[in-house]
Amino acid sequence: MENHFTVYILECSDSTFYTGSTNNLKKRLNEHNHLKSGAHYTKIRRPVVLRYKEKCNTFNKARKREAEIKCLTREEKKRLIEKK
Repeated sequence: MENHFTVYILECSDSTFYTGSTNNLKKRLNEHNHLKSGAHYTKIRRPVVLRYKEKCNTFNKARKREAEIKCLTREEKKRLIEKK
């Protein structure tokens, strides 16, 4: 089985965006919405909804892409989400 990583953008209940990366998106979304192991940012802004995802072949590429997306303005993130 080939490993891959996913970079994702969540929309929180307060309409803010959260960007992250993982090798198990389904598990991570469950953590964000239901468990204590979710990011503090999303724990206090539940529920969160997946708005964007992008596959990367390696952990390093995923983390680099995550950092790039985090540097985008809110409007740039909205355009990225709309393009999917």
